[in-house]
Order: sequence, then structure tokens, then C-alpha cells
Amino acid sequence: MNKPEKSLRASKQLAPLTALLLLVGCSEAQKKEEAPPVPEVGVYQIQAQPLTLTTDLPGRTRAYRVAEVRPQVSGILQQRLFTEGTEAKKGQQLYQIDPRTYEAVLARAEANLVTAENLAKRYERLLKTNAVSRQQYDDALAAWKQAQAEVQVARIDVQYTKVLSPISGRIGRSAVTEGALVTNGQAQPLATVTQLDPIYVDVNQPITKLLSLRRALESGRLQNAGEDKAQVSLTLDDGSVYPLPGTLQFSEVSVDPTTGSVTLRAEFPNPDRKLLPGMFVHALLKEGTQENAILVPQQAVSRDARGVPSVWVVKPDDSVEQREVETLRTVGNAWLIGKGVSDGERVITEGTQRARSGIKVKPVEATNVRLVSEFAPATTTAAAN
Repeated sequence: MNKPEKSLRASKQLAPLTALLLLVGCSEAQKKEEAPPVPEVGVYQIQAQPLTLTTDLPGRTRAYRVAEVRPQVSGILQQRLFTEGTEAKKGQQLYQIDPRTYEAVLARAEANLVTAENLAKRYERLLKTNAVSRQQYDDALAAWKQAQAEVQVARIDVQYTKVLSPISGRIGRSAVTEGALVTNGQAQPLATVTQLDPIYVDVNQPITKLLSLRRALESGRLQNAGEDKAQVSLTLDDGSVYPLPGTLQFSEVSVDPTTGSVTLRAEFPNPDRKLLPGMFVHALLKEGTQENAILVPQQAVSRDARGVPSVWVVKPDDSVEQREVETLRTVGNAWLIGKGVSDGERVITEGTQRARSGIKVKPVEATNVRLVSEFAPATTTAAAN
């Protein structure tokens, strides 16, 4: 048998095996095309929980009381009786004005009072015998009362030579020195006393935020925080937390037309004088409690070209559905959701680029987020939007 015949016979014998291999390869390729691998995605399961909402508002500290010390009589300033920058008590003497002129006026008024009193009493006796007329007695009595008033005024002027602190607080620098002439009603105060304990904090809240809060309370979605609803905490400009809580005092009844906000005032104890007037602070105001708050990690929320937020939800059969949601505000690194998802549902936080509506996925626990209970406990600070 020659070589060509042997080659032809070998080819015929290998043909069935080659065809079988080709069929197996095509079958496997078809299987791959028909059953692509199920994409794996990281999911977070929503857990509804009570949430106390607070609003972070910037503000400024304001002195509780400010009193300008002014003289009520004129004269030469003899003494300054305080140390600048120290605490002054109400009624403490701060200055001494030369009292000699006023003491002389008082002595003269007292002498005139004695004369007027004696004359009035003598006319009273003479009136009984008709030695003087009724008019003369009335004039003497009026002169006596006038002399009494003049003595009282003179005594007050002598007292006013001692300039007293009108309130308790920290006294600033003195605007005058000994030997200066001061006058009653002068425009420049001698000094200023500022009461720092307690101290006010004034913050501005946008009227839109206030209206939104009222609607939430009226609808029942947000419950009033209770008796301690007026509690306010404070964060200083350096990020440190002020240790003592304050209370909300009042809200302005009108809206500032230039800023569209209302002013809220809180009062804080300040025994160590740590807070000074004019400091920039952040006030955390407790709004209320939402009993079944739905919090979704920010990684799960995306927005389309219109800015509408949505999430990918993994349904019980592991199929994927895209849903629009209502984002109310941020809470830590999560969104507080108004509607769109509910308690117990799973949202995709990892692998969202592989999600398509209707496809099946392999859900696993997400590793790129912390549990909601870790960043949103029962009392949570939510930044104002």
C-alpha cells in the first residue's frame, strides 16, 4: 500500500472524532452564550429605627446684659475704684466725683427746711387765734413741703457723686481718668459692664426649613421632641463641644426680607466665662423624633440627568429594580428617605454599574458601608439643608 492511500485511510478514521470535538465545543459556546454568569453585588438591608433629628445652625454669641456707666451729676472725677477687666457686683462703687459742691447744697437745703418747718408750725398755732390768715398758713405749709423736696434732691445728688455699677458683670476699660471733668448726660460712657453669665446665642434659621419642620409635625411624620424640645447644644468654632446645654428662648415673629430667615435665641450658662460676645458658634437644635426612620447609605443613591435620586433594589427573587426615592436630608453618611423604599428591603451599594432592571444578581453583604445603627443612633445630628 502506498503512502497516499495510508493518509486517506487515516483521515477517514479521524473524521468522526473531529466532528465530535467540534460539536462539544459548539455546545459549550452556546451554553456560555445562553447562561452568562450571575453578577455579584453588595447590598445593604434597610432597618427602620427611631431617629431624633437636630439642625445645625451657625450663630453668634451675645451678651446677656450690657450697661453703660454714665455720670448723673457733673463734677471733677476724684477716684477710679475698680480694676479694668475684673468682675463688678451690682451696686459696687466704680468712681467718686467731687462731692463738696453737692454737700454744700444739701446743707443749705437742710437749713432752709428747718426755717420752713418752724414757720409752718408757728402759723398753725396763730391760725387758731386768727392772728394769721388761712392763706398765710397755706403758703407756709407749701414752703415747708418744698423745702423737704429740695433736701431730698440734694441728698440724691450727693449719692450720685458715688458712681455705682448698675449690674453685675465684667467691667471693661475706663474711658476717663482721675481729674477729668464729667457731666450729667454726656454721650461718652465712663465704662461698660457686660454680664456674661448666662449668655445668649442668636442663630438664623431659613424660613423654608421652619415651614418644612411645621409640616412634618402637623402630618405626624415627625413627633415633637417632648419637654426637652428647647434643649440646644453648642459647638465652638474650633470644633470643640461646649459642655453645658442651653435652652431656646424665643423666635422672631417676622422674617428678614434680605436673608429669608428668622432669628432664634438660645440661653447658655457661662460660669467659666468661656463664651465671649461676638464668638462664631454652631447651635444644634433638637427638632423632633421620627419613629420609623428609613436611612439609606449615600453610596446606594444616584441621580439622573434631571437630578432625580434613585436606588437599585434587590427583590426577594434576587431580581433588580430601579426606584426613584425622596431624599429628605443627610444624616451622617446616609440619606433620610421620605418614600420609595421600606423597612427590610435590600439596596445595592457595590456593583451598581452591573445592575440592570429585571436581571438576576447574586447579593452579598456590602463591605463599603457601615451599618446604619453605627452612624445613626437614636439621637442623630442632621445637617441643615
